[in-house]
Amino acid sequence: MTTLAHHLPDAGSYVEMTASDELAARVRVVHAEGAGLTLSTPLAAVPRVGASVTLRWSAAPRGRYVLPCSVIEVEENRVEVRPAAEAQVEQQRHYVRGGGGEQIILRRPGWTDAHGWIRDISEHSARAHFEGTNVVAGEGLQLWIQLGSEIVDLSATASRVAMLPQQVPPGPMSVEIVAVFDSDEAQARVIRRYVMRQQLLSRTRA
Repeated sequence: MTTLAHHLPDAGSYVEMTASDELAARVRVVHAEGAGLTLSTPLAAVPRVGASVTLRWSAAPRGRYVLPCSVIEVEENRVEVRPAAEAQVEQQRHYVRGGGGEQIILRRPGWTDAHGWIRDISEHSARAHFEGTNVVAGEGLQLWIQLGSEIVDLSATASRVAMLPQQVPPGPMSVEIVAVFDSDEAQARVIRRYVMRQQLLSRTRA
């Protein structure tokens, strides 16, 4: 990423806010001066005071700005945040995500292979679901991922783990894992090509 000091989105503009790697929410910048920002967010997406959030907005044609922030005050749907670092430019190819349903195998020394499916994937992270496995955040993983006719084998780290009990019908515990990794250029090319192909198919079906 390219660093850009003290860059903030414009007041009145809309940005993407992500908290704890959950789904992003579209929020409006109400005030953007000095050391902080005031955001107007959907009530369902209001973060708690003290939470870490990430703001993203366009930096065309290079990609988009990325600004990590801390939530310092919340009043109904108004959220005050303070940048926790300088804004950076995230290159376009680094955040292209897509896919869903691809086979993935999680491998760890001393453990039985865990089979699961991809929810989404990018060049630097994947969100996947597994059944009956026990993983903790920060743990090292080896991921074997089938992307169409190609396979990528990645060394990764679990950045977030959520236990999701199956309710209907009752069944084994499902585990959602967000894993981050540094793909080499060959692996990144496979992922990028696959995601672009899936996005094209999605647009064609629409």
